[in-house]
Amino acid sequence: MVLEVLDGGLLTTVQDLGRRGYERYGVPVAGAMDPFALQAANALVGNPLGEAGLEITVLGPRLRAAAGCLMALAGADLDARVDGRPVPPWQALWLPAGATLNFAGRRSGCRAYLAVAGGFDLPAVLGSRSTYLRGGFGGLEGRAVRAGDRLALRAPERGYAALAGRPRPPLALPAYGDEVTVRVVLGPQADRFTAEGVETFLGAVYEVGQASDRMGYRLRGPSIAHLAGADVISDGIALGAVQVPGDGQPIVMMADRQTTGGYTKIATVIGADIPLLAQCLPGAGRVRFAAITPAEAVRLRRDQAARLARLAGASGYNLADVTPADGEVACDEEYPWER
Repeated sequence: MVLEVLDGGLLTTVQDLGRRGYERYGVPVAGAMDPFALQAANALVGNPLGEAGLEITVLGPRLRAAAGCLMALAGADLDARVDGRPVPPWQALWLPAGATLNFAGRRSGCRAYLAVAGGFDLPAVLGSRSTYLRGGFGGLEGRAVRAGDRLALRAPERGYAALAGRPRPPLALPAYGDEVTVRVVLGPQADRFTAEGVETFLGAVYEVGQASDRMGYRLRGPSIAHLAGADVISDGIALGAVQVPGDGQPIVMMADRQTTGGYTKIATVIGADIPLLAQCLPGAGRVRFAAITPAEAVRLRRDQAARLARLAGASGYNLADVTPADGEVACDEEYPWER
């Protein structure tokens, strides 16, 4: 079972939920920029939620199935076509042997995720199949896929062909767009900014700069004023941390972020809203920030995990084996369908 790569697209990499437990050694987590979309695509084809898939950026690849397989696309709508016919996102479909999947152009978002029942047959590096491009390891030889590659697939443990075309259960999908409001928890160094600086951060509109990438989203807009300089003793960098260097322009740390950093961090984007930011197109996206409490952030993350669990359950997957995101439980006693 193989997917033949006829054209690699702009940037197509293998990603799962990341390489955890090695940040103390300087190894970035990496993983999907939009973990909700990756997990949803896996749920639709009956995979564990953390299975590796293809992260497809803006201009998609052209892939040919050497044998029939069950696949699903989630995340950005890049106008997917199978042998020239449009195929719906957020739904499992059967890709017949010899069929070609390509993408006609961006409609919304900028990163789509392709999951295949059984997953990609690639070796794990430090417990993950995620590609870390700067380090040159993980995924497919540590690089983006390109024409001529043959992506081997593992046979699914069960027959999932019956899932093809089944409507997904009602599921609140992320409201992708080029103008989004993302919620943040202030800190850990919000006290290193003036009151006016915090007010600017929460009241301004910031453009997603063209230099934004998987490591960080560089934003452009009104300068955020520091109280006592931009530097602190280097400490750990969480996903979504908003660093503000000396020029006052915020940088949101994303999947390929470094493990430590010495710029002040005014806030952290909540996990539930990382997908909204990750789907903003560099050079076109506009972002506002809204502060919420840590308790609200936890509730929103649990709600998101519950939606994924519901989707996995509708696909016949054993919820006891669902891979939690970011080390969190996928469900708890508030969500009785876990049992």
